[in-house]
Amino acid sequence: AEAAVMCPDKDPELEIWNPGHNEENHVEISNGRKLLLSSSATVHSIHITDGGKLVIEDNVQPIILHTRHILIENDGELHIGSEMCPYQGNVVIILYGRADDGSQPNPYFGRKYLGVSKGGTLEIHGKKKLSWTFLNKTLHPGGMEEGGYYFERSWGHRGVIVHVIDPKTGAVVHSDRFDTYRAKEESIRLAQYLGRVANGMILSVAVNDEGSRNLDDSARKAMTKLGSKHFLHLGFRHPWSFITIKGNPSSSVEDHIEYQGHKGSAVAKVFKLFKAENGEHFNVSSTSEWVQDVEWTEWFQKPDKARSKDMEKLSDFKAAHPDKICRQPIGIQAMTLDGANLTTEVFYKNGHDYRFLCHGKDQTGEGCQNYRVRFLCGRSVKPKLTVTIDTNVNSTVLNLEDDVSSWQPGDRLVVASTDYSMYQAEEFQVLPCKTCKPNQVKVAGKATYLHIGEVVDGVDMRAEVGLLSHNVVVMGEMEGQCYEYSSKLCSFFDFDTFGGHIKIGLDFKATHIEGLELKYMGQQTMGHYPIHFHMAGDVDEKGGYDPPTYVKDVSIHHTFSRCVTVHGSNGLLVKDVVGYDALGHCFFTEDGPEERNTFDHCLGLLVKPSTLLPSDRDSRMCKLITEGAYPGYIPKPRQDCSAVSTFWIANPHNNLINCAAAGSEETGFWFVLHHVPTGPSAGMYSPGYSEHMPMGKFSNNRAHSNYRAGMIIDNGVKTTPASAKDKRPILTLISGRYSPHKDADPLKPREPAIIERFIAYKNQDHGAWLRGGDVWLDNCQ
Repeated sequence: AEAAVMCPDKDPELEIWNPGHNEENHVEISNGRKLLLSSSATVHSIHITDGGKLVIEDNVQPIILHTRHILIENDGELHIGSEMCPYQGNVVIILYGRADDGSQPNPYFGRKYLGVSKGGTLEIHGKKKLSWTFLNKTLHPGGMEEGGYYFERSWGHRGVIVHVIDPKTGAVVHSDRFDTYRAKEESIRLAQYLGRVANGMILSVAVNDEGSRNLDDSARKAMTKLGSKHFLHLGFRHPWSFITIKGNPSSSVEDHIEYQGHKGSAVAKVFKLFKAENGEHFNVSSTSEWVQDVEWTEWFQKPDKARSKDMEKLSDFKAAHPDKICRQPIGIQAMTLDGANLTTEVFYKNGHDYRFLCHGKDQTGEGCQNYRVRFLCGRSVKPKLTVTIDTNVNSTVLNLEDDVSSWQPGDRLVVASTDYSMYQAEEFQVLPCKTCKPNQVKVAGKATYLHIGEVVDGVDMRAEVGLLSHNVVVMGEMEGQCYEYSSKLCSFFDFDTFGGHIKIGLDFKATHIEGLELKYMGQQTMGHYPIHFHMAGDVDEKGGYDPPTYVKDVSIHHTFSRCVTVHGSNGLLVKDVVGYDALGHCFFTEDGPEERNTFDHCLGLLVKPSTLLPSDRDSRMCKLITEGAYPGYIPKPRQDCSAVSTFWIANPHNNLINCAAAGSEETGFWFVLHHVPTGPSAGMYSPGYSEHMPMGKFSNNRAHSNYRAGMIIDNGVKTTPASAKDKRPILTLISGRYSPHKDADPLKPREPAIIERFIAYKNQDHGAWLRGGDVWLDNCQ
């Protein structure tokens, strides 16, 4: 009995239901009927009403349900797991259909939806998994990861360096250095050392700095016997690298190059792939080189006493700026005094740079005019030896802040950008890893970009790592290419954007969503978003909901319109939600009256422009989409549009705690002001109310990799339709000024908005742009 209460699929009153596959099957579950779906099915649609109940069985075999829509109302219920009994199997609900298929859309929900109307109950409770965490160690592009070996030396480690590697494990069992520059005894010791290494062991041998001066025949012949073809002729300071299996000369790989002196770098690099006893591959690489670092000089203007009429002489610059220009520059860069780049042509004499000529529209045949120049100079070369053993070939181990043992092989992750471009976010798939610690996962492939995993100059710049996979999935079935179901849509997107959506309306009975993956959701039409609470009023205890409504531990990715939309609804808890690769504002409060909602530990990244609202649009969309504007309207994109944000907050009285805005086309957090409520919320508060509303809790949030700003508190939206007086369409950006007062009453004392422990880094324009007052920043970076 207790199990029946906890696990919805154990209810003895449930009737097994296996409808099979029929796209013409319009299913109605009503009159108190209780069904248990225990196998995959395809139907036209499902209507759960009048006390009907549908439960998805927690099955060993995956269940895939294809349907155009599911409507839940009038005491109808849909259950996938419960709070006390999370769903452990795998279930996928696929919402199919096209916008132009000729079917009659529901007047409230439209097409391709999971809809909860008056009296409806939706309970989705997937496996409990960590939603997102931070890198705890920097992830280098294609570089060495946990479990590998890295050896690097420069000056002070001269001679022949040998590593002996166990072929069964890839571990270094011994290494030694032989200074064959200093003494012949070192050559004898090297030959004896190589002779003692057991057959079958892997040898990595390379020269650092110089190793030929006292290299005798015993060492040269010993290396030749191992399979080397170049060691016999090793010369002064020659870079040389060699890898072999002892006793198998044909396995050898070798590289050798002559020393280039102070002219530049010289590199000898080899690598070889091996298979360990456990079946895993590991890669051994060795690089012997002379490295030359380079740097640009300062900018110099044309010397006053230049002696050349037709070309510029390097000697004139060296005379004018003694000891500031190298003898032989590697490169030259010229620029006009007003900043335009010039093409330069360098002429040589006796093999040395001699003169240069500028090519530009203002340049004549009489030397370079009105310009400045700088020179690229090489520093003295230095030796460098690198030996690496990568035990994660075509894979990477991520070191993370938290216990991620809930992440399983096959799960997909996203690692956020930690640079200025949000497009450096990267996806990975989790692999099995027997040796990983609880805070580690192995993933397929190597990083393309650098992802910081540490505190830099006192600022926590660690990359966020989000989980995209859950065992309960709701997704849209997509076409192979874009088609026009909205004006000019395919001018902006080359892919289908008509995904599925979940919409919860007024007087729903209960909705609790956790452990859910949403992908290919949302539509480029108003009101159809991955998760959308639409004019639902108070959805917490104040509205009579116990337990309060929540959306937790959810991933929403590759979405075609927003992530979570809170519209005319209050008191919703949105916690541990990852929104990734979204069109339009991701976490979105819509009309202005939305209050007391809490976004806790939510992550949003890769947020791109959308066509829906002026604030969603980029410059091109702003110019081409003029619906709602008065004839003769000329868009000003950076003023009217261009505001897409990860968190778009239309009312300050909401809570944002522990959230990360890790990459948007414009802004991370934007508090925008509605002088009066808009849309169906019109009339819900008096003019000016939101401008004076005290801010909710804003604590421990972070923003980076956003084009415009990490956070903005400024601006309003136009709340009147277009007219001859103001031709701009409704909801374009306008000026606004935030001035919080107690009870939102400007006649009462000011109540400061507290921005606490906010971190902003690598946002291209502003870390934070805050206009109005009082706004206090406490312990921010």
